[in-house]
Amino acid sequence: MPHTPRERLPYSAIVDRPPLQFPEGVRLVVWTIVNLESWDIARPMPRNVLTPPMGQPILPDVPNWAWHEYGMRVGVWRFFDLFAKLGVKASAAVNGQMVEHYPRIAEAIRDAGWEFLPHGYEQRPMQTVADQRDAIQKTITAIEPYAGKKPIGWLAPGMSQTLETPDYLAAAGFRYTGDYVHDEEPSWVETKRGRMVTLPYTFEMNDITIMALQNHEARHFYDRGVDQFEQLYKESEKRAKIMSIPLHAYLSGQPHRFVYLDKLYRYLAAKPGVAFWTGEQIYDWFVGQDTSRPKAKR
Repeated sequence: MPHTPRERLPYSAIVDRPPLQFPEGVRLVVWTIVNLESWDIARPMPRNVLTPPMGQPILPDVPNWAWHEYGMRVGVWRFFDLFAKLGVKASAAVNGQMVEHYPRIAEAIRDAGWEFLPHGYEQRPMQTVADQRDAIQKTITAIEPYAGKKPIGWLAPGMSQTLETPDYLAAAGFRYTGDYVHDEEPSWVETKRGRMVTLPYTFEMNDITIMALQNHEARHFYDRGVDQFEQLYKESEKRAKIMSIPLHAYLSGQPHRFVYLDKLYRYLAAKPGVAFWTGEQIYDWFVGQDTSRPKAKR
């Protein structure tokens, strides 16, 4: 059975594939992924903006915990407001613990009609989870009451996985994953339980990469977004194109960054043929469009 990523993801050059086509009137799809997490004050923070005094790690790391908390109390509500105005339905990548700790946000995701995209039970790498099967099931159990149905997609914390994780996800009933950035189009990943679909997630238009790791100014997020879009839009004359934009409320929800996020989304929304889809919508379109493989069951 396939085991390594190279075995699970058979190589396919995009120029050798028949062009995928969106429904009439759609030329390019924007997939918005809003990552909403719960950070455990008892452990080191997944990310930090303030380095510890004298370079000595501190626990509990209250300053960086509070920086993240700002995103949950303030920043995310800017997302809800903007996306409601523009008719954007996002995929909310949420921990199982997030909906337990922030039910107000889970209710807002439900009321906005966003997709619930399981993002692990805790915000920690899957390689450090003692029992992945149990953690995956706990995530589903926590999210399903808010989603109103069993979610079909998965995005791991940090896109982390062991060599066995895809098999566990397929066994739990997931139909797609965003844990690969290897392609611009949906593709197939082989598991012991049959094929799953991979959706084209990205590091290149991820606010963590741009503003937390590469330390670019917020205006660069807008400039890069426009450049990314214009190239994909030009190529979309010949084949369907998907532009993924992963966001984090504690980063892009900050006022000085949000002004550029607002500007970018208004730019995208003004272009003809641009649609804003959730991961579930992209999945449904792809499995209905692709004729090279057996259709995945829902």
